[in-house]
Amino acid sequence: MSPRVRTALSAGLVGLACLLLPFGTLAAWAAYGLADTGRYVRAMGPLAEDPAVQDAVADTVGDGLARETGTGIARSYLRDAVRSFAGTAAFRAGWDQANRSAHHAVLRALHGEGTGPVTVDIAPVTARVKHQLTSEHVPLARRIPVEHREVAVLPAAELNGMRKGLRVLEIAAFWLPLSAAVLAVAGIAVATCRRRAVTATALGIALGGALLWVAVAVGRHLTVTGLPAEVSSAAAGAVYDALTGTLRTVSWLLLALGLAVAGLTWLTRYADRVRPGRRRRASAAPVPDRPEAPTRARA
Repeated sequence: MSPRVRTALSAGLVGLACLLLPFGTLAAWAAYGLADTGRYVRAMGPLAEDPAVQDAVADTVGDGLARETGTGIARSYLRDAVRSFAGTAAFRAGWDQANRSAHHAVLRALHGEGTGPVTVDIAPVTARVKHQLTSEHVPLARRIPVEHREVAVLPAAELNGMRKGLRVLEIAAFWLPLSAAVLAVAGIAVATCRRRAVTATALGIALGGALLWVAVAVGRHLTVTGLPAEVSSAAAGAVYDALTGTLRTVSWLLLALGLAVAGLTWLTRYADRVRPGRRRRASAAPVPDRPEAPTRARA
């Protein structure tokens, strides 16, 4: 194989590997991050203390309680009561339980064969709210009904599409990163100048990390700006940031790792260039003549 062909083949393999890297990272994040209930609950847990999320919960639950009680309680009063409850440990426990229940229900539906909408029973959360408000002697709190009511968290029309998408993600999460690694190694192996190929691969990894960060930022903008008017954009942004925190961290790590490897490779190349020059200068230095030993006069 000629050097020109090897160079072109190496460039193609390395470029394809760097192209697959961001997509593989996204697939792995979706398949192993979002699909894991424990990781999902841990990511959503800190949102229980986010003011925007607490305000959104207070508005939604307060309006719901006003409708459920059927009394003349002012909605603003119920919102303030729920807002004060949102800062308690009971709310955080209920928040985690609600997220865990919703995530379990979605996963069961995605891995099952049902065709109906995915629903979650809100009775445990309502019971916690009622108990807290009753203990704080909120008027008419005892009249809040605690009924087993199923709330839809995923429409039935979107279920089949999400099932197919999950299967594709599970396959891509394994094969895309593996393919990227194999292609990068092959591209470095066939290169005529492996040091240059390593540098190109490292810069490609850094570029992939930067593109991944840009994709997350653009996704956040599209998610927040495309919401209905009744949905809090601040709360939605907080949820998006919590779910994509790992993805942003990985993008920065890829960027830093790629730049570090590229810089280290350049330093070793520079050192190799300087070292032969020193050797040539040292070999070109004149050697002082040795004084000749005096010859003995013959007798």
